[in-house]
Amino acid sequence: MKRILMTSAAALIALSASAAAQSTTVTTTSPGASTNVTISTEERSKIKTYVTEKKMKPVVIKERVAVGATVPADIELTAVPAEWGTSVSKYRYVYSDDRVLLVEPGSRRVVQVID
Repeated sequence: MKRILMTSAAALIALSASAAAQSTTVTTTSPGASTNVTISTEERSKIKTYVTEKKMKPVVIKERVAVGATVPADIELTAVPAEWGTSVSKYRYVYSDDRVLLVEPGSRRVVQVID
């Protein structure tokens, strides 16, 4: 029994260490989407800073939208500014509920949520 507890504790410590050393890149594959979206922590911060500094007016969406969900047709999608970088330039975005939703314009599917 003591051995099992020691092994479990060691595994938990190893998991904690690996979680702390995780990469700063977030990759999301959205259901039905054709690509992966990889956004570094620095890019996420740049995007969040942009919408707060520009005092973007948030759009009200009735339901909480997650990756893979479709943004309703009555919600206007905004072109991604050039300063966000080329990795996200093909997407549009919606600022809602203090989150930036990156959206594939053709399908209107959310490919990334930036909190």
